[in-house]
Amino acid sequence: MPLPRLIPCLDVAHGRVVKGVNFVGLRDVGDPVELAVHYSAGGADELVLLDITATPDEVATMTNVVRLVADELDIPFTVGGGVRSVDDASRIIESGADRVSLNSAAVARPALLGAIAERFGSQAVVIAIDSGGGVVYTHGGRVPTNRETVSWAIEATERGAGEVLLTSIDHDGRREGFDLSLTSRVRTAVHVPVIASGGAGSAEHVADALRVADAALVASIVHENPAGLAGLRREIEARGVNLRPWKERS
Repeated sequence: MPLPRLIPCLDVAHGRVVKGVNFVGLRDVGDPVELAVHYSAGGADELVLLDITATPDEVATMTNVVRLVADELDIPFTVGGGVRSVDDASRIIESGADRVSLNSAAVARPALLGAIAERFGSQAVVIAIDSGGGVVYTHGGRVPTNRETVSWAIEATERGAGEVLLTSIDHDGRREGFDLSLTSRVRTAVHVPVIASGGAGSAEHVADALRVADAALVASIVHENPAGLAGLRREIEARGVNLRPWKERS
């Protein structure tokens, strides 16, 4: 079984990285290209960029960000937000991203997952699930649906998603730990890798998540101390979780 991955997540709004609590109260934390390069050099196995505005007038801005990031990185990265069609996925992947993630559009039109997978392969398709109270939320965690989280994860992967990005809205930004119960249930139910997201506040929290998931997203704990990513890796491994090999740069 592959070693788990440590993945910084950059929430991008209007070309800037932002962070909030429970998806609200957003504050500016930096330039996405600079942060992406810093995290890559500091020990990130991969990166996720989420366009949390994803409005039509932001299309050019985000595509430009993707191109700039792709020019600088030598690690894989996923881009989500505003992917509503195969053409949208093509625009992002052709700009340099390795994968696209879908949430609201996939809930509204599940066949879209298969259509993108048919064109680019399942490895390029991530189903992003924002979960609260056991159900799936869309539109940036604002709109609840009648879809149960685990059953939707199963359906989405059967339709072509090659990875699940699972965010607990209830835990997001609180730094009190991941929703390990939900993450474990989803991981047991699907046949593809699961990325745990929402709640990282310490190395212990991340290590706990990596014992039940294939990867963990981190945001707040590294955005406020980007130089600490290498230290976070060491702390995680000190707790008995072996990450993918990485040589710290001087």
